[in-house]
Amino acid sequence: MAKTFPSQNFLNRELGLLEFNRRVLAQAEDASVPLLERLKYLCIVSSNLDEFFEIRVAGLKEQAKLGGLAAGPDGLEATQILKRLYAPTHQLIARQYQLFNEELVPALAQQGIKFLRRTHWNEAQKNWVRDFFMREVMPVLTPIGLDPAHPFPRVLNKSLNFAVELQGKDAFGRNSAKAIVQAPRVLPRAILIPPEISGCPYGFVFLSSILHAHVGELFAGMEVQGCYQFRVTRNSDLFVDEEEVKNLRISLQGELPQRHFGDAVRLEVADNCPPAMSEFLLQQFELKPEDLYSVKGPVNLVRLMRIPDQVARDDLKFAPFAPGMPTLLQKKGADMFKVLRKNDVLLHHPYQSFKPVIDFIQQAAADPNVVAIKQTVYRTGVDSELMEALIAAAMRGKEVTVVVELLARFDEEANINWASRLEEVGAHVVYGVVGHKTHAKMLMVVRREDNGLRRYVHLGTGNYHPRTARLYTDFGMFTSNEEVCSDVNEVFMQLTGLGKASKLRHLWQSPFTLHTNILAAIRNETRLAKEGKRAHIIAKMNSLLEPETITALYEASQAGVKIDLIVRGVCALRPGVAGLSENIHVISIIGRFLEHTRIFYFRNDLAHDVYLASADWMDRNFFRRIEVCFPVLDEKLKKRVLDEGLKSYLKDNAQAWEMDCNGFWHRKASARAATTCAQTALLQELGQPLAAADAD
Repeated sequence: MAKTFPSQNFLNRELGLLEFNRRVLAQAEDASVPLLERLKYLCIVSSNLDEFFEIRVAGLKEQAKLGGLAAGPDGLEATQILKRLYAPTHQLIARQYQLFNEELVPALAQQGIKFLRRTHWNEAQKNWVRDFFMREVMPVLTPIGLDPAHPFPRVLNKSLNFAVELQGKDAFGRNSAKAIVQAPRVLPRAILIPPEISGCPYGFVFLSSILHAHVGELFAGMEVQGCYQFRVTRNSDLFVDEEEVKNLRISLQGELPQRHFGDAVRLEVADNCPPAMSEFLLQQFELKPEDLYSVKGPVNLVRLMRIPDQVARDDLKFAPFAPGMPTLLQKKGADMFKVLRKNDVLLHHPYQSFKPVIDFIQQAAADPNVVAIKQTVYRTGVDSELMEALIAAAMRGKEVTVVVELLARFDEEANINWASRLEEVGAHVVYGVVGHKTHAKMLMVVRREDNGLRRYVHLGTGNYHPRTARLYTDFGMFTSNEEVCSDVNEVFMQLTGLGKASKLRHLWQSPFTLHTNILAAIRNETRLAKEGKRAHIIAKMNSLLEPETITALYEASQAGVKIDLIVRGVCALRPGVAGLSENIHVISIIGRFLEHTRIFYFRNDLAHDVYLASADWMDRNFFRRIEVCFPVLDEKLKKRVLDEGLKSYLKDNAQAWEMDCNGFWHRKASARAATTCAQTALLQELGQPLAAADAD
């Protein structure tokens, strides 16, 4: 029987996601953030909201259709959550466009970066736009007139479209009043035009403006009465019954195209769209008025993310940085295996380089003494030196085993392609365990040495993805500790073979021991506090949602345990409630880098246990995924994790937000005159002089 918990002790997940996006939007509002970075944050909010609708809102709508019961420990049913979401979501998006139109666009214009509006084009600009339309746009357009022979088309998820109102008869005498035009997905949404035409260093014209200006070219002899941008967001969850399919990869390949045509969950229109047209579109997509978002500006701000890359203005961007290199690996061409036989090595990304991970695999692939390489792949990107190294190793005859997670959301296609390439060269490719995503970050190399076979491993909190390793904060650890390596080998054996799970010496693993051990560690601190001893828990993660863990934290707080939580995204725990959680303090850091590290510290009567993990404290991580949580055993490295990963963030008074008991977040107040920014301090401490950047 499922455990029940008092619903008043838990905050709602979806409302928490909106609060997270408010904090991200605050970065775009912050005048101290470089201007082009502010535009990026604005785009990130749009990207986050797209996924919010595609997954979270879509899931709630499915539950509501089925008459679903409470969606989570907060006790709210799907229909109740949806009603609570509408007003704050509309408010958030309205503020987003207000910021874009009233602050960012004028500020960019002052810097010579302008969005040229159709109503203000001069003759030279009109001629350039017309030429661009006829040459680049019109040949790839397919206007669809709506009549009995041409019903409303299947509109792709998140594509830019135009609803066109027409008057007159076409070549066949048809008197169609409406047509739909989908903008080409291959074209950017903001087109940079030459400075001599734009009259400024960086002049952009929206693709929507170009189509608006020349849509009449598509309907010869008819009069365009109106042209209105719209965009529909669809349910993008994949429906693959893993227990019913014989080949998960083939089934997934068949399902991926349908992601573009799931049930509609949101309709965005430009604010010039008349009510009658909006109502018509809502009917076509079977949506309600509350699902309509009328916006003043481009209906897809995500596509403006490319603009900073097209503008050569370093003064309007974050200062470039060069990741540092651990002292043990600073020597060019350092033998990774020789170093790891003597020492564990800790990497703190992005402040320290991801290059040692690439070097490790490349050296293993080239080393004739390496006999086997095993790795998990969750997200690695379309282009990956790591995957190429694994392919090279397999081609050299090494035993290469790769556990590819095919259901890594929105990375399915890339992972399928890597799986195919690896199989082609003889690598063993497995897709994990049915019903459990493989989210653990593990890499193991087996090498033949003088005293027999020896294993070396890399464990991490983040993905094997070089690009995100420059954007996300994560820890990675190399070790040749025999017991830790034996544990990692055991987990790989579970993933690729069959048999019961063996007891691990150091690793905590989902879905078997991680949840139990986390609860035991929390309850141990509770016991120590009740005995009158000092007890302290510090945990850093992306999300905190699992109710039994939250309840254990409440009990620890009531016993007098000091609890500091650093939660980037959603936290369902209510801090600071008298008699329940007054000893719990929750902060969130939103800054230049995406906080992605999972660190768990338990004082444990001066043992100072420190763990790094691939898992957040969520139901899915504890019970429906393969995750690993590993201890930092080396005392020097343990101190580094504590200082760099936890203490520095608790001192932050520049980018920290504090959470109140109702789930609202406020900028952290500070009595100190000096500003402390954890990310900036770590860049200065661990980075290297920019002159050395070429070596990375």
